[in-house]
Amino acid sequence: MNNSKDNRTPFEIGRVCIKTAGRQAGKKAVVVKLFDNNFAIIDGKNLKRKKCNLNHLFPTEQKFDIKEDEKHEVIVKMLK
Repeated sequence: MNNSKDNRTPFEIGRVCIKTAGRQAGKKAVVVKLFDNNFAIIDGKNLKRKKCNLNHLFPTEQKFDIKEDEKHEVIVKMLK
């Protein structure tokens, strides 16, 4: 039996997430860019675009079909 950890992540570009830490906890965000398996750039309606640790995000089942580094205005429009 192979006990190696699965390296796949539920995070992908366009995935809608909920912030779980910090002063923006509870707010919706969209992943617009991924760095390795630890960090992502997120953007949202009431959020500035910023780098975020994936441990501070809860992925939802909702996903938008966007390109990497999509504009803020497009993200806000999709979240309405």
